Amino acid sequence: MSEQKFLPYGRQNVTQQDIDAVSEVLSSDWLTQGPAIPEFEHALADYLSANEVVACSSGTAALHLAMLALGIGEGDVIITTPNTFVASANCARFVGAQVQFADINPNSGLIDTQSIKRLLEQDNQGKIKAILPVHFAGQPVELPAIYELAQKHGAYVIDDACHAIGASYEFEGKQCKVGDSSHSDMTVFSFHPVKHIATGEGGAIATNSEELAEKLRLFRNHGITRDGFINDEMSKSEDGVPNPWYHEMHELGFNYRITDIQAALGVKQLERLPRSIQRRNEIADSYRKLISKTFSDGTILPLVQYSNRVNSYHLFVVKINFEKLGVSRAVVMNRLRATGIGTQVHYIPVHLQPYYRRVCGTAPGYLPDAEAYYEQALSLPMYPELTDNDLSRIVSELARAIEVPAEEKAVR
Repeated sequence: MSEQKFLPYGRQNVTQQDIDAVSEVLSSDWLTQGPAIPEFEHALADYLSANEVVACSSGTAALHLAMLALGIGEGDVIITTPNTFVASANCARFVGAQVQFADINPNSGLIDTQSIKRLLEQDNQGKIKAILPVHFAGQPVELPAIYELAQKHGAYVIDDACHAIGASYEFEGKQCKVGDSSHSDMTVFSFHPVKHIATGEGGAIATNSEELAEKLRLFRNHGITRDGFINDEMSKSEDGVPNPWYHEMHELGFNYRITDIQAALGVKQLERLPRSIQRRNEIADSYRKLISKTFSDGTILPLVQYSNRVNSYHLFVVKINFEKLGVSRAVVMNRLRATGIGTQVHYIPVHLQPYYRRVCGTAPGYLPDAEAYYEQALSLPMYPELTDNDLSRIVSELARAIEVPAEEKAVR
């Protein structure tokens, strides 16, 4: 192993301010269900320009809560992308709904709007109740077009922005933030350590619907409420005074609460988000210049960046034609790791996971563009603390890692 510092594909950044905020909560009367949670929710709502934000225990929990709040269940279908973490599809299965996968644009990794349209046109029985597009790697999907298709079909849009907090897109001359609900019913976020905001684990749902927000909060806390009681004879004493201990369970909910410890960390992380996104875009620009110069023959290409969208760059993905180069992806990744550089593959197509092959009947060849993209994708390190020297090192080592030894070339 090289003595140089190890550069993972992503990592959290925790400052002394973060530590102090968490320590303050640990010394307070509230470790959970306290004031830090609404503080975080309100700060996040302000940042996103959303009416409501409901924080929860993870991005996966947020996806599940969104399904519950919309009443999606047995007999319903959702559309999502195969190029995502499995939770984007699993949330439908949690509530008994079926999943249909739309193909992707292999140059951007984003769900293909025309593929969504075709699936909707085939839905003669109106079973598709929601579309769940993913802003992959931090770049927004064609959300206005997807939302228009959904509205015409009578379906909801829940956009998965677990990669894309701080991203935005242009619509009719206006810059719309991902999460402001301009073109979706709910937007889901994740605060896993490799994400822009790290709270250990954690997630949130943004919406402009007060009704949906109330349902989300109900399902987040076991389905329990402390107002709007149904059992009047139990909720009040004989003289009509509310019983202070009383609560009711109105739905079958879950313990998907976030803690005050996490929320306090989230507030401080959110304060640094604009600078984080600025630096990520600077890193992406540097990567593109270095890659263009180093691989002028086009053997390695970054994903397409659209001019009318602001990318928050959770990931920086390149496409490498390993077959043409005569070297496997595993060999390249292992060579890079030996020099202290971590990489990852985002993602194994969800429709090819054994579970989804079984329940959806999918197989290799089912979504050719997603599968072609997968064969070439590699995520390089992307986080704000990377230096320009780090980037030069990464691209230089990548150039060495894809080389085929002279003896192997001679054999061929």
